[in-house]
Amino acid sequence: MNITRDEVLRVAALARLKMDEEELAAMTGQLDAMLAYFELLKEVDTEGVIPTTHPFAKVNALRDDAPVGSLPAAAALANAPAATAEFFVVPRVL
Repeated sequence: MNITRDEVLRVAALARLKMDEEELAAMTGQLDAMLAYFELLKEVDTEGVIPTTHPFAKVNALRDDAPVGSLPAAAALANAPAATAEFFVVPRVL
């Protein structure tokens, strides 16, 4: 498949890209090479190959949505550089 300069200009305009003549020529050649490779891939025999989205069988890695106890305030504040009895102390933001 040969992509033309006009097709590249049209796509560039849709993407709001400004291209000079050197970039336009390079992009036309690169896109044409990519499309030629895709045409080559169409010739690969994939009969009997199961379509996959991931090489490994994946299951949802999320835990069950069950209520659990929260971290005690003393444990949360233990490593804070500055804290009061119940809160983190931070500089004023005004």
